[in-house]
Amino acid sequence: MKFKLKWWQRMLPRSAFSQTVLLIGSLLLINQLVSYWSVAVYFIKPSYEQINQLIARQINILFVDGVVLDRQNLTLVDALNAKVRDDGMTIYNQQQALAAGVDDATYYGFLSEQMSIYLNGPAEVRFSQGDKLDVWIRPPQAPSVWIKVPLTGMHKSDLSPLTLYLLVIGALSVAGGWLFARKQNKPLKRLQKAALTVSQGDFPKPLPLSGSTEIVEVTHAFNQMSQSMQQLEQDRSLLMAGISHDLRTPLTRIRLASEMMDEADAYLKDGIVADIEDMDDIINQFIAYIRNDKEHEKEPDQVNRLIQEIAQQESHRPIKIDLALVDCPDIPMHSVAIKRVLSNLVENAFRYGQDWIMISSFQSHNYVGFTVEDNGPGIEEHLIEQLFQPFTQGDQARGSIGSGLGLAIIKRIVERHQGKVILSNRKQGGLIAKVLLPKKPKQIN
Repeated sequence: MKFKLKWWQRMLPRSAFSQTVLLIGSLLLINQLVSYWSVAVYFIKPSYEQINQLIARQINILFVDGVVLDRQNLTLVDALNAKVRDDGMTIYNQQQALAAGVDDATYYGFLSEQMSIYLNGPAEVRFSQGDKLDVWIRPPQAPSVWIKVPLTGMHKSDLSPLTLYLLVIGALSVAGGWLFARKQNKPLKRLQKAALTVSQGDFPKPLPLSGSTEIVEVTHAFNQMSQSMQQLEQDRSLLMAGISHDLRTPLTRIRLASEMMDEADAYLKDGIVADIEDMDDIINQFIAYIRNDKEHEKEPDQVNRLIQEIAQQESHRPIKIDLALVDCPDIPMHSVAIKRVLSNLVENAFRYGQDWIMISSFQSHNYVGFTVEDNGPGIEEHLIEQLFQPFTQGDQARGSIGSGLGLAIIKRIVERHQGKVILSNRKQGGLIAKVLLPKKPKQIN
């Protein structure tokens, strides 16, 4: 059953690691913003206000006596520069200030308002950064001039304490959050891989108990479950092996006894032999289902080779088999198991088809696969998914006999190869079975 997520849920990360990183990152961002605001308001702003006040005092001193000028010899700018050139201040007229880069300086509203209070009139304050930090002031006493005051000891290349604080705290917080999230996520990732391994019929060694208390308890419960399932699987395999042996012994005796029957009872003998063969096939299917194809090593092999072998083996059948093969690369597989998949699908096609079977191969970007088609009666759409369940048959549509394990075995083998098996009805009538096998299966440690 699939659950539909809301739009905001789809935007959020799904894994525990990503959620932890997002939480820590959000808290870190809030912490940085609050820290920046606190330092700026309680440390940086007062410092700049103090500097602003000192500059205002210098400007007031500059204009305290009204600056007596000889207008026939000196301009206002020349007179002011002559008076304060030893204090580091430089006075520019509007044109000179533009040439010196006053337009590139950054305007600060709160400092301008404060300067206007100190100078008793509308003033403007700007900051520019080159090799050193300069303050530009337009005083109310002389609105046509700009006064530039260099702030010695403050350079553009200097790393401010606020920047250093934010960088260090940010780096430590990110590193600590990453280590915390990784430590929490590692046992969960290990648990996920182990669960996938168990789902494919293998049972890993008990997982180490590490992480938080909740994760340790879950891991301990998983280890117990895995051991119980492994014991159950062993008991089931032993039971089926015993049943197979116990059944085949009397079946062999019955078959030997039937061989001694008179020729007059040949029809009865043939019926007994046919029943014995059917029972033997059913026993083989039970064993195949229980065995679960537990080969551990996959070897590169060619799908087309297996298809050609099956077609050759089944060539004695009265139904025609057509092949449509394309070039396919070798892929890792359990050849015997995949051949069993092909054999079961072809057997179903023979059983339910009329006079024609098609076996095709194909490849896509990620998969190599094959299809088996027949021209039988097909199957009802709502029954298709049920056919993959053990002991389920499509009697209502195709009138089958047997144990109902054939497609369950196929599905189990294909899923152990990390592949997919899809059943669908042909438009022309009949059924098509498609098997997809990955070119590069994922490694499960």
